Amino acid sequence: MSGRTILVTGAAGYIGRHVTSALLDMGDTVTAITRPGSRSEVDPRAKVVAVDILGTDFAPEELADTAPDAIIHLAWQDGFNHNAPSHIDNLSSHYRFISSMVEWGVPKIAVLGTMHEIGYWEGVINADTPTNPTSLYGIAKDALRRALFASYSDKVSLQWLRCYYILGDDRNNRSVFARLLEAADEGRTHFPFTSGTNLYDFIHVNELGRQIATINANELAGVINCCTGRPVSLGEKMEEFIMVNDLDVTLDYGAFPDRPYDSPGVWGDATLINRLMSR
Repeated sequence: MSGRTILVTGAAGYIGRHVTSALLDMGDTVTAITRPGSRSEVDPRAKVVAVDILGTDFAPEELADTAPDAIIHLAWQDGFNHNAPSHIDNLSSHYRFISSMVEWGVPKIAVLGTMHEIGYWEGVINADTPTNPTSLYGIAKDALRRALFASYSDKVSLQWLRCYYILGDDRNNRSVFARLLEAADEGRTHFPFTSGTNLYDFIHVNELGRQIATINANELAGVINCCTGRPVSLGEKMEEFIMVNDLDVTLDYGAFPDRPYDSPGVWGDATLINRLMSR
């Protein structure tokens, strides 16, 4: 499917810029919603609208004259700070925004989720894995997902995009990979690290953008994993990152204890997304 009209919130953000470009590459017309004052670059093929979608006086007509074919809601504050109070503070505003999209007549709504909704878990995660989040980020995302499906699953096509460990475009994120680059920039040759044994599902942000665009172009609803389905240890991925970027940095394993709430190994069931991406 192509030629649709799509609104993307958080379009100037870390993930949003890649989703916007992926949609445009598919032939869709994209309105990129950014926060007022944002200086991040957005694909010039998109129409950019700067508006505070979480403001109490927001009205859908600020985005376009008519409702689009779909909206992909990626906007979220402090995504890399899992216990920031903003996650809870903004929860009702996200629900109010999605509600306004439903009332406006948007037939398909996709919202960015996270593996952190699950909480402590060992092994593969699928759409039916029970959630028990332990961070404010996970709690807020899980609450939003539950509220949206309880309210609107029978009114619109609702897609929940559950993402995993994102890397790539590392100068524009706040992950451990970004901190490693910063250490190298500062001339540090040692990087204090955990044991590095935890297994995660790493996905490059370019591939994530393509997955989200592809999911939204298909007639799917419910929780959908955006992932690779391949568990890799954090230490192995960091060593690979050091080699690929030719960094003169050594990881000091065991300098920090492993966090007690991190699973020894967690990854997504990629059966559905692999089938979609292979078409």
